[in-house]
This record gives sequence, structure tokens and C-alpha cells, in this order.
Amino acid sequence: MASTRSFSFGATLNLTASAGALGAALLLIGTGSAQAQQTTAVPDPASSSSTAANPNEAASAPDQQAANAAVTGDVTPAQNEAVAQAAAQTVQDAGGTQEDAEIVVTGFRRSLENAVAEKKTRDQVIESVSAEDIGKLPDASIAESIARLPGVTSQRIAGRSNSISIRGFAPDFSTTLLNGREQTSTGDNRAVEYDQYPAEVVNQVLIYKTANAGLIGQGLSGTVDLRTIRPLEYGRRVFSVGARGTYADAGKLNAGSKDLGYRATATYVDQFANDTVGVALSASYLDEPYQIQEFNAWGYATGTRVGDTAQTSVIGGSKSYVTSTTLKRLGISGTLQWKPIPELVTTFDGFFSDFKDDQIKRGIELPLAFGGGSGTIFNPTQTNSTVSNGLITSGTFENVQGVVRNDAFERKAKLYSFGYNAKYTGDDGWNAQIDVSYSRTNRRELSFESYSGTGYGQALGATDNIGFTSGNSGTFFDPTLDYSDPNLILLTDPLGWGGANAQAAYLNDREVTDSIRQYRTEIEKEIDSPISAMRFGLNYTRHSKSLVPNEFILRLANGALQQRIPDKYIKESTDQSYLGLGPMLSYDPRELLADGIFGATPNFNQDVATKAFRVREDLMTAYVQSDLRVPVGTAELTGNAGVQVVHTEQKSSGLVSNGVGFNNVTRGDDYFDVLPSINLSLRLANDIVIRAAAARQMQRPRMDDMRVALGYGFDANQQILNGSGGNPYLRPIRSNSYDVTIEKYFGNRGYLAAQGFYKDLKSFVYNQETAFNYSGYTLPTTAPANTPLIGLATIPINGEGGSIYGAELAGTLPLGEIVKFLDGFGVTGGGSYTKTKIVPTPGGNAEDIPGYSRWVANGTAYFEKWGLNMRGSVRYRSTFVGELSGFAANRVRRRALDELIVDAQIGYDFSGGMFNGLSVYVQGQNLTDEPFVTLNGGVRNQVIDYQKYGRRYLAGFSYKF
Repeated sequence: MASTRSFSFGATLNLTASAGALGAALLLIGTGSAQAQQTTAVPDPASSSSTAANPNEAASAPDQQAANAAVTGDVTPAQNEAVAQAAAQTVQDAGGTQEDAEIVVTGFRRSLENAVAEKKTRDQVIESVSAEDIGKLPDASIAESIARLPGVTSQRIAGRSNSISIRGFAPDFSTTLLNGREQTSTGDNRAVEYDQYPAEVVNQVLIYKTANAGLIGQGLSGTVDLRTIRPLEYGRRVFSVGARGTYADAGKLNAGSKDLGYRATATYVDQFANDTVGVALSASYLDEPYQIQEFNAWGYATGTRVGDTAQTSVIGGSKSYVTSTTLKRLGISGTLQWKPIPELVTTFDGFFSDFKDDQIKRGIELPLAFGGGSGTIFNPTQTNSTVSNGLITSGTFENVQGVVRNDAFERKAKLYSFGYNAKYTGDDGWNAQIDVSYSRTNRRELSFESYSGTGYGQALGATDNIGFTSGNSGTFFDPTLDYSDPNLILLTDPLGWGGANAQAAYLNDREVTDSIRQYRTEIEKEIDSPISAMRFGLNYTRHSKSLVPNEFILRLANGALQQRIPDKYIKESTDQSYLGLGPMLSYDPRELLADGIFGATPNFNQDVATKAFRVREDLMTAYVQSDLRVPVGTAELTGNAGVQVVHTEQKSSGLVSNGVGFNNVTRGDDYFDVLPSINLSLRLANDIVIRAAAARQMQRPRMDDMRVALGYGFDANQQILNGSGGNPYLRPIRSNSYDVTIEKYFGNRGYLAAQGFYKDLKSFVYNQETAFNYSGYTLPTTAPANTPLIGLATIPINGEGGSIYGAELAGTLPLGEIVKFLDGFGVTGGGSYTKTKIVPTPGGNAEDIPGYSRWVANGTAYFEKWGLNMRGSVRYRSTFVGELSGFAANRVRRRALDELIVDAQIGYDFSGGMFNGLSVYVQGQNLTDEPFVTLNGGVRNQVIDYQKYGRRYLAGFSYKF
């Protein structure tokens, strides 16, 4: 391959050719094309993964993309090398050199141009992000890169983005694929947690916002396809290494925690045997800390102070932590391609992730108004209490018996993903492919609560008079006790939560196994007519998921009710001065359990056993799709139309409890879904594309909602059976979806787009008390023999849906194309407005569903020139209902305040000399230290959560040779 010379964004042509040679080259590239002055002869990371060996891509997809771009004479990434070589030949013919003709667009601008080309040439409405170079996405994590796309946002968990909301829907409404294949999840449901995937092993991300018949595994709000590199399409040898260091400016909040971390990566791509064998290998190891200062309120009590007529509220209790997390992850990706004949390409790829999230959480839990303190705070002797906007904002709680908490949380997960694809592209228009894949996640999650205090049992230990001040950032306390005194704070059950058990700790050890097998075959015939191709295919998917909860009550050894903590276990005190609580006694409860200080007793209560589930889905999908290409005057109409027919057979197994014993029960259902879809794109000669799409879509229900497990008993008041649990007969959420977009392109360098969508949800899933047939279930011993078998149960059911609709504005603009002196500057971003009229509660009003924000916006301003690259980014989302994980991983929904996240980066890319191929950079994340805040019922001064994650600073390098 010819040598190349790298130029950063905005670099001028370093040509020694004559003006005539330059003019000839430009004419060849395309007179009037906005891409005419910029080509690249180096392999393009995006073009090496956008269509190759992906079962959701037809064999003719590269030709379709090239033809779509050719309508206005533009250059797609896949065409860049051929065009550049042709331009080089023209320059040579005019007396220049091939090296002089090659212009290389690199860095962030190259990533944007790849994304513009993908959006422009596709017939679906998509968004995408591509690697700037091998192993180098524009952000430190995949979730952050995705969250900068129009209509997309993320929720921060433990200070990092790991879940994605598309078009106002919760993560459960989207599906994630890896190289076109469905992936298992490290969570309890279907939503993928993106911190499982290293950004360095992902080469491109596509988000399909509209459906088509050939897209298997699509979600209702969108489908996220993570793609790794394909070595034969990449076309040359490259070896890249990189590393970065991380600093969390919140400091070392817990004993033994860290504020420094690192990440190391390596990628190797090569071709052999006359470019018929290709290999790509990537590896990434991460060891990074996250530090969190949390305030959490139990809720707010309501009462009337003596002498007042109006009711006032006051904090009901507090459970606030200092949390230190260490995230360790090894990610490995590999691809082997073999092209034995020109018409056949076989691809085997694999991905492995070994993930460990280790947290220590320390804090003081204070039962205030909900713990019996409301009588004192509303007492007229409380002369120092103040009220503002219906909230008692200051005062003193008397006789408070606090609980010192030292909790540990561990999540370990291993994800395996393998796929084999064989794609045949005949020279007679007949194409075929087969695809086989397997994905599996094994996860173990340990939640360990431990309790200590001034004495065993409520009101038996020393109590505290605690002053407090509540405001918009939570509550600040003024205690009188020293919670770091090892002679005062003892291992015990301070408030008698365990009843007769003297529960000094509680352990929840959950095991989750998730597996997906997929088998697919497809035949395609290209046709020289308005219908340019026909695709026929079958896909079989088996998805199995199980949860085994193992819970234990922990007591002190030898039946002790309380015990001083041995000195060898005591750590450096944890500082909670940010809440006014000062230092607190610290230890690691796992050490106490390992050394026999605690004894464990399994908890076989009904509510524990009925959390378990085993769910299996067998899906057979048949589809047919036609691709369209019709001239319309000087324009062209392209698109596709087709239909999927999906047969689903679902089964759930688990324990059903009648309060005395358990029965192992299996229940299920089978049904058909018919999902038609159409995507049309009118491509005008002035670089405007008008799109319209319509489809029937569905989203399968949460797998934990589909559990058969049920707990029930005899309701003596109503003289009926009553219970609660899951619903193995649950059907999908279905929607009729419509999209319209208008897009103006400037070659492949930029675009402006207005997008509108409307989703008419024909069904939705919500929890409701409903009639339930207990036939086949054992009667509780307390139930009379003639108890009717038709009773009640609170379970998830399918009900009426509603609508969600919105508009999105997006664009990418290199400002130097508009104003010459701004050469090197550019902006990219978008904003969206979404309105929901979904009624999750029958007979109620429309409500915000989890993940829904009415306004979402993001933007990035950048400068790239002379090797220097700088960019600043903002992400905004308006208030939303966030889903948080409580103890035992139960879902907790709270109203979260709006967020504005600010990030920045500066770097330099060396393009010559001894440092050629080296890039260095410094990043700052969450530069304004934006908190995560949730409220009690949306009342601004009643704060439930106030979490601060601090700023993060990163410095690193990548070196490619």
C-alpha cells in the first residue's frame, strides 16, 4: 500500500503538484461535491465494521450504501480508499506524485464524518458514533459516547454512566446487540449495563431508531448495535497500545480505598495469505476508583405542631453513606476471518469480560420522626424549630438511637459471547448467509449489611439529641455522641430489627445466569428493477435466565446480644463531616464473617423464596424484506419494506408458597406477533434526504415480571385467597410507530436534521390487583375447605398503553466551511423534546415512565488543527423518574432533578518524526461536580437522595505503529 501522510482537521494541502494536476484531481472526485477536497487512503475503522459479517446486514448492504451516496456524488467511508487512489493516479498523470495526492482526515473530525456518512446512506433513521482511530472511541466509556447522540441520554450509577434511555423510554425498552447478535445482561432484566464493555474494543456503535424486517432483536425505543473491527475490511497491519491514569478528586473517603486508577489497552490487526486471512485482537484492563458522598432520607413525616393549624413535614429518618468503589474489568475481543474464494467470507468472533465491582459503604442511620421522634419535634417545647414552605427546616430530635452501618457490596460477572458468520455474495445476484451465536453471563452479587450501636434493642442503649438543618442539598446534623468510640459503638441489633433473632447483620447472595443462543439463515436476490433486492430469512432464539437468591440472618457467635469490636478489625475512622456527623467507627464486615465473629442462618421466608425465577423464551422469526430503488425525476427514492412473523413460546418455573410450604410450578404461554415495517428515503440532488417510516414494534416484558413465583395466603377479612408475585402469561408491550425526518447534508462533513416520532402504545405492563385462579395450588392450612379458587393477586398485567411522541433537532457543522477564519473549529450535538401520555395505572392519569425526560440536549464544540485537538461537551436532561437498586436489588423509583454534565479534553497527535503515531491527551469529567438529586414526591425542599461524585481527571496516551 502506498505511504500516507497524516494531517489533522483543518490541515492545508501539502501538494507539490501543479495547479492543473490539483484541478484534475478535484474534478475526478466530483465537481460541486462537498467532499471533493477531502479524501483518505488509510483504512477507516468505521468501514471495517459497518456491514461486514453482521447478520442484520444484507450481503448487498455495502453496494446499497455506495449507491445511496452516489445520488449526489458523495463519498462514503467504504469508497474513500478507491477514490483517493483514483485521485492519486490523476495527479500522477498530471506530473505529481501519489503521496502528494493523499489527504488524511483524522481524529474526532474523522469520527464525525463516519457518523454523518452512516446516517446519510442508511434507509433507516439511525444515529452512530465511530472510533477516532483503532481502539479509541471519543469518550472514556461507551455509555458516555452513546449519551451524546440525539434523543439519547444516560443515568449515572455510582458516578458513571452505565444505562441508556432512548426517546424517553427506560433502558428496558431498548435492546443491545454485539455485532448484530442479542446479548445477555449483567442485570436482572434485559437492559445491558454498558460498563461491561470496554470502549477500546468497540469500533462503532449504531442506534437504529426505526425498525426493519431484517433487524432481529430490535427494541421498542431503539436498538443499540456495538460493533468490533473486521480485519479483512480494515486492510492493513496495525498495532496500537494505550494507557491512562485516573484521579478522583473526592479523595480516599474510606479506609483502604483509592483515588488513583489506571487503564491499559492493546489492539493488533493483520492480514495473511494474500489478504485471505485476517486477525484482530483487542484487550483492555481497567482498575479505577469511584468515590461518593451520599445523603439519603427515609422519607418525610407529616404532623401539626401544637398551636398551628397547617400541617408541616419533617425528615423521617436518614441513611447516608460514604461509598468507595473499585471497578476492575478485563475485556478481550478477537476476530478471525477467512476468505477462501472471493465470493465467500467466514468470520468467527468472540468477546469475554471479567467484571468486578467492589464497594464499601459506611454511614450512620438515624431513625428520626419515623423512629418515634416526631412527638418531640412537633412538641411546643421545641422553641428552636423553624418552618419554611411547609417543611421544618431546623430543630432538635431527642433520644435518637443511631445505627452505625458498615456495609459491603460485591458484584462479579463474567460475560462470554461468540459468533460465527458465513456470507456468500454471488456474481449472479444470489447471496446467502448463516449465522450462529452464543452469549452467556454468570453473575454473583453480594449485599452485606452490618449493624452496630450503643446497645441491644430499641431504647436500651445510649441516645443522642441531634440538631438538624434541612435544605435543598439534604439535611445537616449536629450530634452529641462520638460515633467513632469503640467502647460506645458495639456489634449488636440496635433497634431490634431481627426480633428474637438478635440480627447483627444480613447477607444477600444472589446468583444470576443468563444465556442466549441464536441460529440464523438468509437468502437474498439482487434484482435490476425498482425492487433492488429481496431477502428471506429464519432466525431461532432461545433465551434463558434464572435468579437464585440466597439470604442469611447473621448473629453474633455464642448467642451474644452485643460485642465490642476487636481492635484488629477496626479501620481508620470514616469522616462524615459533610453531613455534620463527624468520624464514625469503621470495619469490614466480611472480615468478621470470615473469622467467625458472625454466624449465618439461612432465611427461608416466603418473600425470599418467591424472588427466585427461571424463565425461558423460544422465538422463531421468519421475515421477508424488499429493498427499493426508484428514480423520481432528478431525485431517487430508496428504502425497504417487509414483515416479521414471530412465534413465542415462554415458560417460567419457580416456587409458589401458601405460607406454610412450597410447590415447584411451571407455567407459560405461546403466541404470534406480526410486525410489518417500511422505511422510505427521498434523496434529492441538493443533498436533502426526506425520510418516512412506519412499523409495528414490540418489547418483551421484564423477565423478573414473568416469574411464576407467587406468595399467597387466606385473607380472613375478605374470605378469599390473596397473594402477589409474577405473571408467566405476560405478553409484550406493542406499539404502532411512525417517524418523519428532514436532513440537509454538506457532503459527508456535516448535516442538519429535524426528526419527529410518534409511538402509539397498544399495551403496557403495570402491577394491579386482579382476579386470579388458584386452581392447582395447595390451599393454605388456615383456609376453609370451601374457599373459592378464584381469588385476588397483585401481579404485572397487560393493560392499555398510551402514546409518546417528540421532536429532535441535530447537526454537525465544521465551522471553517462557513467562516474561513474558523478553520479547525466545529460543533456537533442535538436536542429533543418528548411528551408522554402513557397511563401506567388503570383509571389514573398519564404519568412519567422511568427514564423519561421531557428535554434532552447535548453539544460538543471542538478544535482540531496542526495536531492539536480540544473539545468541550455538555449533556443535559430535564427531571426524570430514575430507577435505583435497593437492598436485595429490588427496584426503587424516585423523581430525579435535571442534570447538566460538563466534560472537556485537550490532546495532541504527532504526525511525523520519532513520535509519529503517538497521541497524548488530558480529560476532565463532571467538571462542575453535578450532584444526583431525587425528591420526595417532586417537592423541591424534601430531598431523598443527594449524591456527589466529584470530578475525575484522566491523562493518557495511545501509540499506533
